[in-house]
Amino acid sequence: MKKLALLLFLAFPLLAQHPLTFDDLASIHRIGAPQLSPDGKWIAYDASIVDLPKNYRHSAIFLVSANGGESKQITDGVKQDEGPAWSPDGKTIAYVSNRDSAAKQVWLYDVAAGTSKKLTDLQGGAGSVKWTPDGAGLVLVSDIYPECGVDPNCIKNKTTAEAGQPTQARILTGLLYRHWKSWQEATRSHILYVSLDGRIARDLTPGSVDAPPFSVGGGDEFDVSPDGKELVYARNTDHHPEVSTNADLFIVPVSGGEAQRITTRKGADTSPKYSPDGKWIAWRSQARGGYESDLWELWIMDRATSQSRRIAADVDNWIEFFAWAPDSKSIYFTAPEKSKTAIYEAALSGGATKKIYGDGSCDAIAISKDGRTLWFDRSTISHPNDIWSMKKGGAATQITHDNDALLKTIAMGEASDIWYTGAEGANVQALIVKPPMFDATKKYPGIVLIHGGPQGAWGDGWSYRWNPQMWAARGYVILMPNPRGSTGYGQKFVEDVSGDWGGKPYTDIMNGVDKFAALPYVDGNRLGAAGASYGGYMIDWILGHTDRFKALVSHDGVYNLPAMYGTTEELWFTEWEFKGNPWDNPELYQKWSPSNYVKNFKTPTLVVHGELDFRVPVSQGFELFTALQRRGIPSKMLYYPDEGHWVLKPQNSKLWHQTVLDWMDQWVK
Repeated sequence: MKKLALLLFLAFPLLAQHPLTFDDLASIHRIGAPQLSPDGKWIAYDASIVDLPKNYRHSAIFLVSANGGESKQITDGVKQDEGPAWSPDGKTIAYVSNRDSAAKQVWLYDVAAGTSKKLTDLQGGAGSVKWTPDGAGLVLVSDIYPECGVDPNCIKNKTTAEAGQPTQARILTGLLYRHWKSWQEATRSHILYVSLDGRIARDLTPGSVDAPPFSVGGGDEFDVSPDGKELVYARNTDHHPEVSTNADLFIVPVSGGEAQRITTRKGADTSPKYSPDGKWIAWRSQARGGYESDLWELWIMDRATSQSRRIAADVDNWIEFFAWAPDSKSIYFTAPEKSKTAIYEAALSGGATKKIYGDGSCDAIAISKDGRTLWFDRSTISHPNDIWSMKKGGAATQITHDNDALLKTIAMGEASDIWYTGAEGANVQALIVKPPMFDATKKYPGIVLIHGGPQGAWGDGWSYRWNPQMWAARGYVILMPNPRGSTGYGQKFVEDVSGDWGGKPYTDIMNGVDKFAALPYVDGNRLGAAGASYGGYMIDWILGHTDRFKALVSHDGVYNLPAMYGTTEELWFTEWEFKGNPWDNPELYQKWSPSNYVKNFKTPTLVVHGELDFRVPVSQGFELFTALQRRGIPSKMLYYPDEGHWVLKPQNSKLWHQTVLDWMDQWVK
C-alpha cells in the first residue's frame, strides 16, 4: 500500500504539469550571487519576486547553509533589499534597501539578534557596498554633486535650488547628454567612505567624472586592499566620453589623497580585485579603444614592482566574472564556451588554463578558505538561476531550492542544439527548444529568435525577457542561432559582424533556417522570426530581403542607420561598427540600412519600442511602422512611454508577452 501511494505521489506532478505561463515566469524567485560568510558556514543572497497586481518587483535577503537546505528570509522584503555583504567578523550583513525612502540606503543586519538598523541617509542613495577589512566602515557608491563633495549644507542648497527651477528645459553643451534611459544630471557617481556611526567621512573619487563609470550590468568597479589602506577603482577621464571606452584603473589611499593611474591601455580596464595576500591586483582589460566588444582579457599587476602581465592568454573568449583563490596563486573565472558559460582556473605561474565546470551558464563564484569548495550561480534554458556548490574534482550540487515546488508543476520543453555550415564555410551553432509534451509524429510551426548585441549569444541559461520556454509553451519549436558576432566561439567569430551587419550574419541565420525547416517535426511553411536591438535590426533586414516568414516582430530594432547615428548616445559603437561617421564614410551606413529596402517589404510585422530607449531611439520604430503602414502591409506597433531598451515593469512585460505571442499565433498558426 505504501509503495502504491509513493508511485501515485511521483506520478502526480507529471499529471499536474502545465506549460510555462507568464504568471509562472513572474512567480519565480530571481536568485542573486552567493556571499559566503567568513566562517564558511552560511551563504547570504538576495532574491526578488514580481508582484503583478501591484506592478512592482520586491526583493529580500536570505540565508542558507553552505551545505544546502531550507533558506531563511532575514529582511522584510516589503520593497527592495539587495546586495548583502558580510562584515569581516561575520556578525553583521550590510545591504541596501529603499524600505523607507525613494533612494536605497545602507542597512545593517545583526546576525545574532536578527534585527536591522539603518546606517545612511544619502541624498544620492547608496549601492555596491563593501566593508573595510577592519570592519570599522564601508565604501559605497553614491550620486553626489561634484562641487559639494560630502558637505551637507552645499548638498541641501543645490537640491533646493534644483527643485525651485521654474522650467524643466535643458541647455546642452556637450555629448553623452543622455545614456540608455537617463538624462545626464548635475550629479556624478562617486565612491564614499562611511564609518559605522553613519558619518560620511570622505569622498574618495572627487572630480567632475563618474568614478566608477557607468556599467550596464552594474559592474563591480572598485575594491579595498586587504590591509585597508588603499582603494582601486575604474574611471574614464577622456574629454569625449561619447566616443571613448577607455576606462583606466586608479589607486587612492582610503584615508584620502591624490589618485594614481595604474593602467594605460587604450581600451577598458575594469573590475579590479586585490589578491587575498595583498600582493596583486587583477582586472579585466581590452586592448583597443572605442571597441566595446574587444576581447576581455585577464591581467594582473605586482603591487611591489608595478609590473603588469596577462594571464589565461590561451582563452580566446571573453573573461567575465572572476575571483581569487584563497592562496592567491590562481584565479577562477567564467567565460562563454559555445552555448555554455564555464568555470576555469588560471595559475599565476603560467601553464594551460583548466576548465573546472562547464554545464549550463555559470556566474558569481565564491570560494572556501581552504580552496576546496566553490559556490556559484547556475541556470539552464529549462531551469532558472540557483546557487550551486562543487568540491574540486567532484559533482555540482544545488544549494538553493526556492523554486523547486513551482518548477515541479511546469512542463518545460526539451532543449538541444544543432550545428550547420554558415557563410564562408563556418561552423555555426543554434539551440532548439521543443514544445512541452512534444509529439515527434506531429509537425509544429517554428519561431526563429535572433539575439541582440550584435556581440552576444544565446546560451544554455534562463532569461526573464526573451525566454524560449514561453514561446515553446505556445506550441512552437524554437530556433536560436548564434551567427557571426556571437560570443563563445573565439574572438574572430565575434569580430566578423563589424562592418558586415547584413552580410555573413544574415547568411548564417538563413542557412540555419534551412536546416531547421528540414527537421521532420518542423513545418517549414509556418515560420515566424523575432528579435530585439541588433536582433530587431536583423528582422528589419529580413523584411527587405526574404518573404520566407509568415510574421515578424522587430523590438527596438535599428532601422535607419544614418539617422540612428545622429540620435544614439554611445557613438563609439556606431563609429566602430561602420568604420566612421555617416558623412566621412557613408558607404557602410547606406549599404546595411534596412530603410533602403522598403519597396521589398511584404511580411506582417509587429513593431515594439520604448520612448526612453536612448540606445536605439524610438524614432527608429516610428520610421519602420510608418513605412509598413504606407506600404499597406499588415502591421501593429506596441509603444511604451515608460520603458527603455528593455521592458522591465511587470505589467508592461505581461502585455509584451500577450501582444507578441498573439501576433505570432495570428499569422503563423
